[in-house]
Amino acid sequence: MDDLTVQALGKLSEALETVERVRGHLYSMHQLTGTADFMLDEAVSLFMQAGHTEVADRIQRELIGRNVIPGHWTFQIVEAYDDGYYAEFRSLERDARDQLAQGRRHLYEAELKERRRTHGRPGHEALPDYSG
Repeated sequence: MDDLTVQALGKLSEALETVERVRGHLYSMHQLTGTADFMLDEAVSLFMQAGHTEVADRIQRELIGRNVIPGHWTFQIVEAYDDGYYAEFRSLERDARDQLAQGRRHLYEAELKERRRTHGRPGHEALPDYSG
């Protein structure tokens, strides 16, 4: 395979890795927002106990359970990302690999490993030894 194709597949793979990180951040946003929403229950309870019913009522009414963007809780954002952009990105990356590299991944990294490893040295093997 020519170097430019390996480079292009490598850049596509690198972009997918970045999108994987974005997806992880979305899941973090989802979990952290949910955690904060449940923490508000305790804050409301404490404000009520302290006699600050107006503050507690406002938090209860305006913030707990609120959409983070119009019409969306965080799980809906994650699902839309997963089912749309993320799914299409993964599909296109896989199709390019299947078409151009017989499905092989990380060709650039494999070539880099081969150039940088010290042949014959322990810990520098070309492939993993799964024999046990």
